Amino acid sequence: MTAPAATRAAGPRGAPDDPTDWPVRPARHPWRWAAGAAVLVLVAMFANMMLTNPAWKWHVVADYLFAETIMRALWLTVRLTVYGTVLGFGLGVVLALMRLSGSALLASVSWTYVWAFRSIPLIVQLLFWYNLAILYDRLSFGIPFGPAFVSFPTMELISPMTAAVLGLALHQAAYSAEIVRSGILAVDQGQREAAAALGIPWGRQVRRIILPQAMRTIMPTAGNEVIGLFKGTSVVYVMALGELFYRVQVIYNRTGDVVPMLMVATLWYIVLTTLLSAAQFYVERHYAKGAVRELPPTPLQRVRSFAAGLPHALRSARQPRGATR
Repeated sequence: MTAPAATRAAGPRGAPDDPTDWPVRPARHPWRWAAGAAVLVLVAMFANMMLTNPAWKWHVVADYLFAETIMRALWLTVRLTVYGTVLGFGLGVVLALMRLSGSALLASVSWTYVWAFRSIPLIVQLLFWYNLAILYDRLSFGIPFGPAFVSFPTMELISPMTAAVLGLALHQAAYSAEIVRSGILAVDQGQREAAAALGIPWGRQVRRIILPQAMRTIMPTAGNEVIGLFKGTSVVYVMALGELFYRVQVIYNRTGDVVPMLMVATLWYIVLTTLLSAAQFYVERHYAKGAVRELPPTPLQRVRSFAAGLPHALRSARQPRGATR
Protein backbone atom coordinates (compact mmCIF):
# COMPACT_ATOMS: atom_id res chain seq x y z
CA MET A 1 0.00 0.00 0.00
CA THR A 2 1.45 3.36 -1.04
CA ALA A 3 1.07 6.71 0.67
CA PRO A 4 -0.98 9.42 -1.02
CA ALA A 5 0.90 11.73 -3.37
CA ALA A 6 0.27 14.75 -1.16
CA THR A 7 1.85 12.96 1.82
CA ARG A 8 4.90 11.94 -0.20
CA ALA A 9 5.39 15.48 -1.44
CA ALA A 10 5.07 17.01 1.99
CA GLY A 11 7.24 14.45 3.84
CA PRO A 12 7.30 14.19 7.65
CA ARG A 13 5.71 17.09 9.50
CA GLY A 14 5.01 18.91 6.27
CA ALA A 15 8.68 19.32 5.25
CA PRO A 16 9.56 18.84 1.56
CA ASP A 17 11.23 15.56 0.56
CA ASP A 18 13.88 17.27 -1.63
CA PRO A 19 16.73 18.50 0.62
CA THR A 20 17.36 21.38 -1.76
CA ASP A 21 13.92 22.74 -0.83
CA TRP A 22 14.57 22.74 2.92
CA PRO A 23 14.67 26.20 4.52
CA VAL A 24 18.17 27.53 5.16
CA ARG A 25 18.81 29.32 8.43
CA PRO A 26 22.25 30.68 9.37
CA ALA A 27 23.89 29.33 12.51
CA ARG A 28 23.69 31.62 15.50
CA HIS A 29 26.82 32.43 17.52
CA PRO A 30 25.64 34.68 20.37
CA TRP A 31 28.76 34.17 22.52
CA ARG A 32 31.03 34.96 19.60
CA TRP A 33 29.18 38.23 19.04
CA ALA A 34 29.31 39.00 22.78
CA ALA A 35 33.07 38.35 22.90
CA GLY A 36 33.60 40.54 19.84
CA ALA A 37 31.58 43.36 21.35
CA ALA A 38 33.57 43.14 24.60
CA VAL A 39 36.86 43.29 22.69
CA LEU A 40 35.68 46.32 20.71
CA VAL A 41 34.72 48.09 23.93
CA LEU A 42 38.16 47.40 25.44
CA VAL A 43 39.91 48.60 22.27
CA ALA A 44 37.81 51.77 22.25
CA MET A 45 38.62 52.42 25.91
CA PHE A 46 42.35 51.93 25.26
CA ALA A 47 42.28 54.25 22.23
CA ASN A 48 40.36 56.88 24.20
CA MET A 49 42.89 56.65 27.02
CA MET A 50 45.79 57.10 24.59
CA LEU A 51 44.26 60.01 22.69
CA THR A 52 42.68 62.03 25.46
CA ASN A 53 45.43 61.91 28.09
CA PRO A 54 47.57 65.06 27.57
CA ALA A 55 50.55 63.45 29.34
CA TRP A 56 51.32 61.46 26.20
CA LYS A 57 52.21 64.73 24.41
CA TRP A 58 51.47 63.49 20.91
CA HIS A 59 52.63 66.78 19.43
CA VAL A 60 56.13 66.06 20.78
CA VAL A 61 55.97 62.55 19.29
CA ALA A 62 55.02 64.05 15.92
CA ASP A 63 57.86 66.59 16.12
CA TYR A 64 60.55 63.97 16.76
CA LEU A 65 59.22 60.95 14.87
CA PHE A 66 60.92 61.95 11.61
CA ALA A 67 63.59 64.21 13.07
CA GLU A 68 67.00 63.98 11.41
CA THR A 69 68.76 62.71 14.53
CA ILE A 70 66.14 59.98 15.00
CA MET A 71 66.37 58.90 11.36
CA ARG A 72 70.18 58.66 11.55
CA ALA A 73 69.89 56.59 14.71
CA LEU A 74 67.26 54.38 13.09
CA TRP A 75 69.52 53.80 10.09
CA LEU A 76 72.36 52.77 12.42
CA THR A 77 70.01 50.33 14.19
CA VAL A 78 69.05 48.79 10.85
CA ARG A 79 72.71 48.48 9.85
CA LEU A 80 73.60 46.77 13.12
CA THR A 81 70.72 44.35 12.61
CA VAL A 82 71.77 43.52 9.05
CA TYR A 83 75.44 43.06 9.94
CA GLY A 84 74.64 40.97 12.98
CA THR A 85 72.16 38.80 11.06
CA VAL A 86 74.37 38.15 8.02
CA LEU A 87 77.57 37.50 9.97
CA GLY A 88 75.82 35.66 12.80
CA PHE A 89 73.86 33.27 10.62
CA GLY A 90 76.81 32.81 8.26
CA LEU A 91 79.02 31.72 11.14
CA GLY A 92 76.12 29.79 12.64
CA VAL A 93 75.80 27.64 9.51
CA VAL A 94 79.52 26.83 9.68
CA LEU A 95 79.27 25.95 13.38
CA ALA A 96 76.21 23.75 12.78
CA LEU A 97 77.99 21.81 10.03
CA MET A 98 81.05 21.44 12.27
CA ARG A 99 78.84 20.08 15.06
CA LEU A 100 77.30 17.53 12.69
CA SER A 101 80.59 16.51 11.07
CA GLY A 102 82.33 13.23 11.74
CA SER A 103 85.36 15.00 13.18
CA ALA A 104 85.44 14.88 16.97
CA LEU A 105 87.73 17.92 17.02
CA LEU A 106 85.42 20.10 14.88
CA ALA A 107 82.34 18.98 16.81
CA SER A 108 84.06 19.76 20.12
CA VAL A 109 85.14 23.22 18.98
CA SER A 110 81.60 24.00 17.78
CA TRP A 111 80.05 22.77 21.03
CA THR A 112 82.52 24.79 23.11
CA TYR A 113 81.83 27.95 21.11
CA VAL A 114 78.07 27.61 21.53
CA TRP A 115 78.45 26.82 25.23
CA ALA A 116 80.72 29.80 25.87
CA PHE A 117 78.83 32.47 23.94
CA ARG A 118 75.43 31.38 25.23
CA SER A 119 76.75 31.50 28.79
CA ILE A 120 78.05 35.09 28.63
CA PRO A 121 75.46 37.92 28.57
CA LEU A 122 75.46 40.04 25.44
CA ILE A 123 76.20 43.25 27.32
CA VAL A 124 79.34 41.67 28.82
CA GLN A 125 80.53 40.57 25.36
CA LEU A 126 79.99 44.06 23.98
CA LEU A 127 81.97 45.65 26.80
CA PHE A 128 84.74 43.09 26.36
CA TRP A 129 85.20 43.90 22.67
CA TYR A 130 84.90 47.61 23.38
CA ASN A 131 87.73 47.40 25.94
CA LEU A 132 89.91 44.95 24.04
CA ALA A 133 92.73 47.51 23.94
CA ILE A 134 93.20 46.99 27.68
CA LEU A 135 94.41 43.46 26.93
CA TYR A 136 96.13 44.04 23.60
CA ASP A 137 97.33 47.50 22.65
CA ARG A 138 98.22 46.34 19.13
CA LEU A 139 96.84 43.64 16.81
CA SER A 140 99.22 41.95 14.39
CA PHE A 141 98.66 39.82 11.27
CA GLY A 142 101.31 37.41 10.02
CA ILE A 143 102.51 33.82 10.28
CA PRO A 144 101.06 31.97 13.32
CA PHE A 145 103.66 31.83 16.08
CA GLY A 146 106.00 33.65 13.67
CA PRO A 147 106.82 37.14 12.49
CA ALA A 148 104.06 39.70 12.03
CA PHE A 149 103.68 41.45 8.69
CA VAL A 150 101.16 44.14 9.61
CA SER A 151 100.37 45.68 12.98
CA PHE A 152 97.59 48.10 13.98
CA PRO A 153 96.75 49.93 17.21
CA THR A 154 93.77 48.21 18.76
CA MET A 155 92.00 51.49 19.49
CA GLU A 156 92.04 52.36 15.78
CA LEU A 157 91.05 48.89 14.55
CA ILE A 158 88.26 48.16 17.06
CA SER A 159 85.99 51.20 16.89
CA PRO A 160 82.68 51.29 18.82
CA MET A 161 80.86 50.28 15.62
CA THR A 162 83.23 47.36 15.02
CA ALA A 163 82.94 46.25 18.63
CA ALA A 164 79.15 46.36 18.41
CA VAL A 165 79.08 44.31 15.18
CA LEU A 166 81.53 41.76 16.60
CA GLY A 167 79.59 41.39 19.81
CA LEU A 168 76.19 41.07 18.12
CA ALA A 169 77.42 38.71 15.37
CA LEU A 170 79.41 36.37 17.60
CA HIS A 171 76.59 36.24 20.15
CA GLN A 172 74.00 35.59 17.45
CA ALA A 173 76.16 32.87 15.84
CA ALA A 174 75.87 30.69 18.95
CA TYR A 175 72.07 30.70 18.78
CA SER A 176 71.97 30.48 14.99
CA ALA A 177 74.16 27.39 15.07
CA GLU A 178 71.61 25.53 17.17
CA ILE A 179 68.72 26.74 15.02
CA VAL A 180 70.42 25.57 11.83
CA ARG A 181 71.45 22.28 13.42
CA SER A 182 67.89 21.55 14.50
CA GLY A 183 66.65 22.27 10.97
CA ILE A 184 69.23 19.94 9.42
CA LEU A 185 68.36 17.17 11.88
CA ALA A 186 64.69 17.59 10.95
CA VAL A 187 65.44 16.55 7.34
CA ASP A 188 64.70 12.87 6.74
CA GLN A 189 67.93 10.88 6.85
CA GLY A 190 66.78 9.00 3.77
CA GLN A 191 67.21 12.21 1.76
CA ARG A 192 70.92 12.30 2.58
CA GLU A 193 71.35 8.58 2.02
CA ALA A 194 69.67 8.79 -1.39
CA ALA A 195 71.83 11.77 -2.38
CA ALA A 196 74.98 9.93 -1.29
CA ALA A 197 73.89 6.81 -3.19
CA LEU A 198 73.51 8.92 -6.35
CA GLY A 199 77.05 10.19 -5.94
CA ILE A 200 76.07 13.82 -5.38
CA PRO A 201 78.98 15.75 -3.86
CA TRP A 202 78.60 16.67 -0.20
CA GLY A 203 78.60 20.40 -0.85
CA ARG A 204 75.80 20.11 -3.38
CA GLN A 205 73.86 17.86 -1.00
CA VAL A 206 73.94 20.63 1.58
CA ARG A 207 73.10 23.48 -0.84
CA ARG A 208 70.45 21.80 -3.01
CA ILE A 209 68.86 19.11 -0.83
CA ILE A 210 69.44 19.53 2.90
CA LEU A 211 69.29 23.30 3.49
CA PRO A 212 66.20 23.99 1.30
CA GLN A 213 64.24 21.40 3.28
CA ALA A 214 65.77 22.45 6.59
CA MET A 215 64.67 26.04 5.97
CA ARG A 216 61.06 25.02 6.65
CA THR A 217 62.07 24.28 10.23
CA ILE A 218 64.71 26.99 10.52
CA MET A 219 62.69 29.99 9.34
CA PRO A 220 60.10 30.39 12.16
CA THR A 221 62.77 30.36 14.86
CA ALA A 222 65.26 32.31 12.76
CA GLY A 223 62.66 35.01 12.17
CA ASN A 224 62.17 35.36 15.91
CA GLU A 225 65.94 35.58 16.37
CA VAL A 226 66.28 38.36 13.79
CA ILE A 227 63.47 40.34 15.41
CA GLY A 228 65.08 39.77 18.81
CA LEU A 229 68.42 40.94 17.43
CA PHE A 230 66.81 44.08 16.03
CA LYS A 231 65.42 44.98 19.44
CA GLY A 232 68.59 43.76 21.16
CA THR A 233 70.68 46.38 19.36
CA SER A 234 69.48 48.79 22.05
CA VAL A 235 72.06 47.16 24.34
CA VAL A 236 74.89 48.91 22.47
CA TYR A 237 73.94 52.13 24.27
CA VAL A 238 76.53 51.06 26.88
CA MET A 239 79.21 51.99 24.31
CA ALA A 240 77.63 55.40 23.64
CA LEU A 241 76.89 54.30 20.09
CA GLY A 242 74.19 56.48 18.59
CA GLU A 243 71.54 53.91 17.78
CA LEU A 244 67.82 54.56 18.23
CA PHE A 245 67.44 53.95 21.95
CA TYR A 246 70.60 55.87 22.82
CA ARG A 247 69.45 58.93 20.83
CA VAL A 248 66.05 58.81 22.47
CA GLN A 249 67.73 58.75 25.88
CA VAL A 250 69.91 61.73 25.01
CA ILE A 251 66.89 63.75 23.88
CA TYR A 252 64.64 63.03 26.86
CA ASN A 253 67.51 63.65 29.29
CA ARG A 254 67.80 67.11 27.75
CA THR A 255 64.10 67.95 27.31
CA GLY A 256 62.48 65.92 30.09
CA ASP A 257 59.90 64.43 27.68
CA VAL A 258 60.52 60.84 28.75
CA VAL A 259 57.23 59.23 27.74
CA PRO A 260 56.88 60.93 24.32
CA MET A 261 60.46 60.02 23.34
CA LEU A 262 59.98 56.43 24.47
CA MET A 263 56.85 56.37 22.32
CA VAL A 264 58.92 57.56 19.32
CA ALA A 265 61.28 54.60 19.78
CA THR A 266 58.33 52.26 20.35
CA LEU A 267 56.60 53.29 17.13
CA TRP A 268 59.73 52.76 15.05
CA TYR A 269 60.39 49.39 16.68
CA ILE A 270 56.81 48.36 15.89
CA VAL A 271 57.07 49.50 12.26
CA LEU A 272 60.33 47.70 11.54
CA THR A 273 59.30 44.58 13.46
CA THR A 274 56.15 44.46 11.32
CA LEU A 275 58.25 44.69 8.15
CA LEU A 276 60.51 41.88 9.38
CA SER A 277 57.46 39.74 10.20
CA ALA A 278 56.08 40.32 6.69
CA ALA A 279 59.42 39.32 5.15
CA GLN A 280 59.46 36.20 7.33
CA PHE A 281 55.98 35.27 6.08
CA TYR A 282 57.01 35.44 2.43
CA VAL A 283 60.24 33.50 3.00
CA GLU A 284 58.35 30.77 4.86
CA ARG A 285 55.78 30.69 2.06
CA HIS A 286 58.56 30.29 -0.51
CA TYR A 287 60.14 27.32 1.25
CA ALA A 288 56.74 25.72 1.87
CA LYS A 289 56.47 24.88 -1.83
CA GLY A 290 56.28 21.14 -2.28
CA ALA A 291 55.56 20.54 1.40
CA VAL A 292 51.91 21.66 1.53
CA ARG A 293 49.06 21.08 -0.90
CA GLU A 294 48.12 24.74 -1.01
CA LEU A 295 50.27 27.71 -0.09
CA PRO A 296 48.84 30.08 2.53
CA PRO A 297 47.27 33.14 0.89
CA THR A 298 49.17 36.39 0.97
CA PRO A 299 47.59 39.46 2.63
CA LEU A 300 46.77 40.86 -0.83
CA GLN A 301 45.09 37.61 -1.81
CA ARG A 302 43.09 37.69 1.42
CA VAL A 303 41.91 41.23 0.65
CA ARG A 304 40.91 40.23 -2.89
CA SER A 305 39.04 37.17 -1.62
CA PHE A 306 37.22 39.27 0.98
CA ALA A 307 36.28 41.89 -1.63
CA ALA A 308 35.04 39.20 -4.03
CA GLY A 309 32.87 37.53 -1.38
CA LEU A 310 31.50 40.76 0.10
CA PRO A 311 28.60 41.19 -2.41
CA HIS A 312 27.44 37.63 -1.76
CA ALA A 313 27.62 38.17 2.00
CA LEU A 314 25.57 41.37 1.70
CA ARG A 315 22.94 39.62 -0.42
CA SER A 316 22.73 36.79 2.12
CA ALA A 317 22.30 39.29 4.94
CA ARG A 318 19.41 40.98 3.12
CA GLN A 319 17.50 37.70 2.66
CA PRO A 320 14.55 37.36 5.06
CA ARG A 321 14.94 34.91 7.88
CA GLY A 322 13.81 31.42 6.90
CA ALA A 323 14.16 32.08 3.14
CA THR A 324 14.53 29.01 0.95
CA ARG A 325 17.17 28.29 -1.68
